Amino acid sequence: MTSQSLDAERPSGAAQVIPAGLDAVLVLLRHGQTQFIVEKRFQGAMEAPLTALGEEQARRAGRRLAAPAADPPLPIPNASPFAIVHSQLGRARRSAQGSWEGLTEQEIAAGFGDSLAQWRRWPERFHAPGGETLADVRRRVETALSSLLTEMAAGTRPGTLDRHQVLGYGDGSADTRRWSLIVGHGGVFRVVACVLLGLQPEHFWNFDFGLGSITVVEIRAGRAVLRAINLDSHLGEDAGQAAAESAGRNAAGAL
Repeated sequence: MTSQSLDAERPSGAAQVIPAGLDAVLVLLRHGQTQFIVEKRFQGAMEAPLTALGEEQARRAGRRLAAPAADPPLPIPNASPFAIVHSQLGRARRSAQGSWEGLTEQEIAAGFGDSLAQWRRWPERFHAPGGETLADVRRRVETALSSLLTEMAAGTRPGTLDRHQVLGYGDGSADTRRWSLIVGHGGVFRVVACVLLGLQPEHFWNFDFGLGSITVVEIRAGRAVLRAINLDSHLGEDAGQAAAESAGRNAAGAL
């Protein structure tokens, strides 16, 4: 079997949604603070406007992504994004909310205590009454990711795994890979991470994405590698507040 035919095969640990041989980068940007977050309400398909702080978080994230080579450098190509996606994956944001949507944690605990406890422990088996299951969300995410990654692979030369897989051994050449930005919600990004890394839905709560934070997934010859998660230095003094809010919502089981 030749090296070329080996590269055409799907490597161990590669997700089915990733085209064989794809070299690319995905950047996940979680939205900024919303009014629902301030009010400690569970949010899903309902529109919750960004607060003034949320707008500022978005602006700072945009400036950071526009200058990836600035110190400290982001692990993304220093070029314009191939695509910026938000609505396509945004439709999956209902992510197991249903009748909990717009309610506070205390209201949900009072009316749906058992369901909330089960969701926090076994998200792959339980969800909010009237909401989507994680399996439903995963199908939406897989369809959207497959479409985006196929577009990113079109017209490019397949990469090879016959190169260093450890950081620090690069040849110093310019990074010419395509990269795309996905702006979305913490719950959807948990599913995105599981899909790309080949993890089962029970790993949903193993990931947390801070408000206005940047996460980078590198795809090397068809294999996804988590390069960075929750980068938030661009938020400055707001980073601590955003991290605390995200941690609190994660502990509560909110999205």
